[in-house]
Amino acid sequence: MTDVTLAVVAGTTATAAIDGISAAGADPELRDHTPSADLEIVADGRPAPDSAVPVSPSGCPTPAVVTRAVRELVGFEFVGVDAGLAVPTAPTDAAVLDAGAAPGGDVRDPEPVPAAAAIFERARALVPDAVAGTEPTTEANPEPTTEPTTEPNVEANDADPELLVAETIPGGTTTALGVLTALGERRAVSSSLPANPLATKRAVVDEGLTASDIAAGDAAGDPLAALRLMGDPVLAAAAGLVVGAVERGVPVTLAGGTQLAAVAALARHAGVECRLPLATTSFVADDPSADVGALADDLGLTLAATDPRFDEGDHPAMAAYARGEAKEGVGMGGALALSERAGVPAGDVRDRVASITDRLLADRANP
Repeated sequence: MTDVTLAVVAGTTATAAIDGISAAGADPELRDHTPSADLEIVADGRPAPDSAVPVSPSGCPTPAVVTRAVRELVGFEFVGVDAGLAVPTAPTDAAVLDAGAAPGGDVRDPEPVPAAAAIFERARALVPDAVAGTEPTTEANPEPTTEPTTEPNVEANDADPELLVAETIPGGTTTALGVLTALGERRAVSSSLPANPLATKRAVVDEGLTASDIAAGDAAGDPLAALRLMGDPVLAAAAGLVVGAVERGVPVTLAGGTQLAAVAALARHAGVECRLPLATTSFVADDPSADVGALADDLGLTLAATDPRFDEGDHPAMAAYARGEAKEGVGMGGALALSERAGVPAGDVRDRVASITDRLLADRANP
């Protein structure tokens, strides 16, 4: 699948340090290193020697392991996008593009992403660098406009470049909730934790609204304000990539769960009207607290949820995923959809996930 590129937008937000909202939030080292390590795992199969191995104490590996497993089996192209990484990264088998972002502030700050507009525009212009065969902006191919795009999202054939946009950012579901609220959309998101602390996230977002002196829905039609006042730099860059891809006629899939639904909401409020696919996991789709089906309906998204049948595996990593410890992230749902499209048996994906997890655990035990 050399015509398919997965772009994982990676960054950090101080929101992740709020107690109880992120699986990585309690460990500052893990919180800072996870997005960088995720890019390294998808690119190279293991994190850099100075990166923490993102495996939870219960043995649940980062969703990057699943995405890497599918990449080894299917062979899609991969590019990282630095949208506020706290720890630099330089994987050997993939480029990392720069969205010009600093780590995001706390969503309870008055302005957690002051450079949101610049990040959005920088990422919007990165599409030719991310996707081979895409025309750069020139005088003959002028700067894209923000006029509403109503044509259907182009369906790719075997020769067309195709872009999947994904994310990795601890605390990102809370900032996604902040953006959805500011835009006046449904206040529902998933969680990296087995039990979704949605009430806590909504209380945090309400504090942020007060600090930013806005009410729910005040940023409707103004996605850059929603990002600046209630978002994170990863959402800004991912939305820029999606808008830039649609403007250039590149078929684009939102490879993720409710955070990518928030990206879709930002694209909608930026004028994108074409139907967009949202490829997520059954873990998100089956989570009633996430309400991703209703969110997709609200936003005119074509929802596809892939079940990797991890409950049929006997590896501890499978049990951890199956109980909902890492429902989505790092393009997991999009990668699983690609494996299904390519006809890869679910058992092959499970076996590869198990072998990569064992390798990571061995690396952690013998640094």
